[in-house]
Amino acid sequence: MPHLKLFLLALSFYTRLPGMAEVSQAVGNRCDRLPHPQILDYKQLPQAAVYLPLIGWLVGGICALVFYLADLVWPQTTAVILALIAGILLTGALHEDGFADVCDGFGGGMDKQRILEIMKDSHIGVYGLLGLLLMLMLKISVLIAMPAAVPFVLLSGHSISRLSPLLLMGRYEYAREHQSKASGAVYRPNFRELAFAAVIALLPLALLPILCTLAIIPVLISTILLGRYFYRRIGGYTGDCLGASQQVAETVFYLSVSALWIFI
Repeated sequence: MPHLKLFLLALSFYTRLPGMAEVSQAVGNRCDRLPHPQILDYKQLPQAAVYLPLIGWLVGGICALVFYLADLVWPQTTAVILALIAGILLTGALHEDGFADVCDGFGGGMDKQRILEIMKDSHIGVYGLLGLLLMLMLKISVLIAMPAAVPFVLLSGHSISRLSPLLLMGRYEYAREHQSKASGAVYRPNFRELAFAAVIALLPLALLPILCTLAIIPVLISTILLGRYFYRRIGGYTGDCLGASQQVAETVFYLSVSALWIFI
């Protein structure tokens, strides 16, 4: 039951599926009646992050279904755009928002304090707007050039990319101190939890040609480099940095699979 509760908690936060918050609360209330109650609380959200790759299965699966159905009626470009829209609607643009904030913060801030201030601002700036536009254009241009395996690529990309935030959480400290309420709920996943998440994240690769497993290497390299960059500039990560790492990993995965497909 605790694992189910954490999964539903992650589902209610990382997606915008109707009724997920109510379902999570119902499970939490039921757990309260157990001998060792664990009250459902969003302070447990960092622990629930270990289920991010499983959330990627759901989001990626729905995006893949949208692409498959749309591709039966419209050109592949239209199907790709509709699939991306579906992903954005499902997550409430949570990760895209983090990516935009990181572009603004690190693009316009010269020191740690200023970077954190800019990322906390709800307004989007030029760096954030350009970053989002270029990233979406890159995704679209790569996916429309892919063959019929796009649904499986979408499923794998959403799952694998959600491992990147967990790797950053396991390696670095939270950068904010007293500026954020979330700083008190930061969680560092242990090796066992990271291994579990990695297995879940990599399973969808079995649906693609075996050569596509090499795409894991650029994804890991980009995550390592991004983590070091965050550490050098602000001494760790923030929630926006985690969202940005997911978006970068997803885009790198699409680029890598597209490059590898030449040899398939």
